[in-house]
Amino acid sequence: MSAAPGSKGKVLLAYSGGLDTSCILVWLIEQGYEVLAYMANVGQEEDFEAAREKALKVGASKVFIEDLRRELVEELVIPTIQANAVYEAVYLLGTSVARPVIARSQVAIAQREGCTHVSHGCTGKGNDQVRFELAYYALDPKLKVIAPWRIPEFYHRFPGRNALLAYAAEKNIPVSQTPSKPWSTDENLFHISYEAGILEDPNVTPPKDMWKLTVDPEEAPNTPERITIEFKAGKPVRVTNEADGTDVSDPLDLFLYLNTVARRNGVGRIDIVENRFIGIKSRGCYETPGGTVLRAAHIDLEGLVLDREVRAYRDEHITPVFGKILYNGLYFSPEGDLITKMVPLTQTNVNGSVRVKLYKGTLSVEGRWSETETLYDMEQSSMDVQGDFEPTDSDGFIKIQSIRLKKWGAAFQQLKKN
Repeated sequence: MSAAPGSKGKVLLAYSGGLDTSCILVWLIEQGYEVLAYMANVGQEEDFEAAREKALKVGASKVFIEDLRRELVEELVIPTIQANAVYEAVYLLGTSVARPVIARSQVAIAQREGCTHVSHGCTGKGNDQVRFELAYYALDPKLKVIAPWRIPEFYHRFPGRNALLAYAAEKNIPVSQTPSKPWSTDENLFHISYEAGILEDPNVTPPKDMWKLTVDPEEAPNTPERITIEFKAGKPVRVTNEADGTDVSDPLDLFLYLNTVARRNGVGRIDIVENRFIGIKSRGCYETPGGTVLRAAHIDLEGLVLDREVRAYRDEHITPVFGKILYNGLYFSPEGDLITKMVPLTQTNVNGSVRVKLYKGTLSVEGRWSETETLYDMEQSSMDVQGDFEPTDSDGFIKIQSIRLKKWGAAFQQLKKN
């Protein structure tokens, strides 16, 4: 028997408009909750107004649609690029970077609306349940969380898509007539991910029609496209393309333009097996077009302008830690707070421009320069000009470096004789 609506409190549900969260919305009402629906616009291709109407039709008392695209770019994407953050050397953290802004906005609305609970539609095997809930608890420890896919009553009642479809028919929940694709996706302006379904076999080649954002590299234009990206303090501040006259500097517009250029040139695809935070290996395919270009250009510029020891320290102590913090959902944590404050300190001198060529799924740097940073001295580096570097100074350097190696070599020779 259903409980009276609202008798158990008020819950703000992270809602997508899809089958799962629509069924969750109705199920929560059955359990006795007043349900408010929340959608975050983080750049995914979505009919938000249609989703709003659907949520209201199936019983939501209110619907909130928040445009978080600028927050995502300025507060998460750019710092991630500044840190060169990556997970397991290849994954550019596209899903992970969006979760903090989504969770923060959800908590703020829940507080404003007097909600007792928040809820989401994440599965019980994935990373996102961890990311969202750790953020919820960090931002408001008093909020209670309802995770239906970890509640036995729910997942035994709905063991698969057919059970959800039957429930939707019973409760008059509108269901899209679009055939279900044999994989699941998550999209924001930084990337799109594909997993599950046929992709669970790591030896299955993704079908060509799976890739949504980027042109097939084999079908990309036969003429290379060239752009110039300018950075100040490690932040991209301007992108120019002389071929089409583009000149953009607004952070959001700049990133969206990089997406456009990379997509039409087939740049940004990867297919990997990664280790989820909860301990399960997972196969994922990702498209991160603009982010791939931006990260490559940023890394290249650092080679020109960043001090060797600062770069080495950052690469060892900040880059991998920041990536793991984002991936594991610990952005709102003491260590997350510390690392986000450290990243800008490494970027003070990352000022300059990088020329990038995009061609059939590849990108290459064709040049870089800085008008303010002087660590690179062309005369000093030249093999044709002595400049102010005295070659004989290298004698002492080599002698000092060889002291321990001579001792190691002598001991090794003695060991061989014995």
